[in-house]
Amino acid sequence: MSLDDIKLGISAAAEAAGRDPDNVTLIAVSKVQPLERIEAVLKAGHRVFGENRVQEAEGRWPDLMKKYDGIELHLIGPLQTNKARAAVRLFDAIHSVDRPKLARAIARIAEEEGKRLDVFVQVNTGDESQKAGVSLDEADGLIALCRELGLPLKGLMCIPPVDEPPSLHFALLAKIAARSGLEGLSMGMSADFEEAIAQGATHVRVGSAIFGARDYS
Repeated sequence: MSLDDIKLGISAAAEAAGRDPDNVTLIAVSKVQPLERIEAVLKAGHRVFGENRVQEAEGRWPDLMKKYDGIELHLIGPLQTNKARAAVRLFDAIHSVDRPKLARAIARIAEEEGKRLDVFVQVNTGDESQKAGVSLDEADGLIALCRELGLPLKGLMCIPPVDEPPSLHFALLAKIAARSGLEGLSMGMSADFEEAIAQGATHVRVGSAIFGARDYS
């Protein structure tokens, strides 16, 4: 598939759900992708990108931001507290706030740096022990804390279990967001972004379908 194919798929899925396609943001996930593939997408006019690791993003995006105007960078992977300052400085949004200590660190550092960035609370909808995200039982408490800290809370994020229907988890995330008065829903990837849009996704995170398969070697 190509960037244009994904954009057409997003528009079709939004229209099928009775939604405005302009209300769905495509985050092109560039983790572990070679620079030439990223630049090809930039040259095609796309400007919203997602990275999983702060260190990898630091290695390439400052130079790309000098070369291309209007880049918006989202951190979608787990964030260690000791990387919070670097993340606040580099990213425009953090989708992986999943514990009080991290929320407090981001709030403090953002104030110190004079930086305002969007925040999403990551919810572990499948309660998987190996996966990041606040538990279902503690999600409302973390949402409340983010608001108390004055963080610009945009919405919620999830990564469904690979062996369960993703639509169930998208619906659950939407339900938690609705009861908390949150509109942002960061959910859906290359294989299931249409289902996510049907359930109300405002941000879809698509990587390999745009850039091609990742080479982890």
